[in-house]
Amino acid sequence: MTEHAGAPAIGDLYRELQPQLVRILASNLLAPEWVIDDACQTAWSSLLERRASVVPGGELGWLSTTATRIALRLLRRERATESYEALPAPVTLADFRTPELGHRLELRDRLAEIRRLPVRQQRLVMLHGLGYEYGEIAAVTGESRRTVARQLTRARQRLLRLAGEQ
Repeated sequence: MTEHAGAPAIGDLYRELQPQLVRILASNLLAPEWVIDDACQTAWSSLLERRASVVPGGELGWLSTTATRIALRLLRRERATESYEALPAPVTLADFRTPELGHRLELRDRLAEIRRLPVRQQRLVMLHGLGYEYGEIAAVTGESRRTVARQLTRARQRLLRLAGEQ
């Protein structure tokens, strides 16, 4: 490892910059403490490998950018591994105790139409029907907000097509 002439030793940098780095990440990201710690330590390890290419005096900026990217990657991976079991169970006719037969039949027909959608779209439609907003659905499923919006649009279009076929 080659260092820039006159650059502070890595131990001195760590003592000086680590508290600031943790504060920067904690203020910019809504993440568990373990994610912030892992991201910071991985960024420091990366700095050790790339110290020669980092401009002296720019270490904190480099570390915060690198640690933020690592933390976001960790959060995406964590969301992706969360099981769909955390989602509420799909609504069934047994969940409705409405005495009106006409209303119950309408609900049955709507549920039958939704069941004709792909499973992924079924889950998103059900969550949206339960009152979740796009951002909340994205957080629960690990999808991006844009993907949730796109999938719900496709589900609506397909339901309209199915209704037109009947």
